[in-house]
Amino acid sequence: MVKVSLITISLNSEKTIRRTIESVLEQDYSEIEYIIIDGNSKDETLKIVESYGALISKIISEDDDGYYYALNKGLKNISGDIVGILNSDDFFANKNIVSSVVELFSNKNLDIVWGDVVYQDSNSKIKRFYKGKNITSDSFKFGLMPPHPSVFIRKYCYEKYGYFNTQYKFADYDLLHRYICIEKLNYMYTPKIQIRMETGGLSNNSIFSTLKINKEIYLIHKNNGNPISLFKLFGKIPRRIFEIFNRPEKIK
Repeated sequence: MVKVSLITISLNSEKTIRRTIESVLEQDYSEIEYIIIDGNSKDETLKIVESYGALISKIISEDDDGYYYALNKGLKNISGDIVGILNSDDFFANKNIVSSVVELFSNKNLDIVWGDVVYQDSNSKIKRFYKGKNITSDSFKFGLMPPHPSVFIRKYCYEKYGYFNTQYKFADYDLLHRYICIEKLNYMYTPKIQIRMETGGLSNNSIFSTLKINKEIYLIHKNNGNPISLFKLFGKIPRRIFEIFNRPEKIK
């Protein structure tokens, strides 16, 4: 049976971490290694995490240098063949997310699988539908990437092609750009809402943040020897607007 490693990064996440953990424990796939990397939280996060005992495979709580440093730390502490990342304010949309992903990897020659993500507010009202459909290697020319919270990747890809580049604040874009556009790894989209997440992250909290991200995307392409047109970056704006207005009222 293929082992799946799930990594959660937490920092002062007492309000949401229990929901995240429960969504992992509710999965109908049994061969899951669950690792939590905590940034030495000062609230009740660690107490909540430790209350689950052996249900969590490994807990590391110590000061670190940020989110992507913590992710790399987690990736170097896993033993599974397939890796998923579930942030401490995210949770799986239903109990068969992991099993359905494993089935895709088992039946096809794939390195990367992704689905859809919905952003919701604190009252569970859906605010944005981030759809992974029609995202291809060509999408990166417009600064578009797969919904990273929904992405599962084979462990060997990290080991062979590199971890998150911590010089970037948008290192998930850099990693997927390298894997998909530079290394030409095999990928697949599955039409399934996989992750529900709270609004307010780096990638969706303001127009100013969007401008900063676009600047970094431009640098990522340049540094990877795959330059992008600044003009084309603006081409993703209509898609982002569409995601806000064309969203489901609820998840079926």
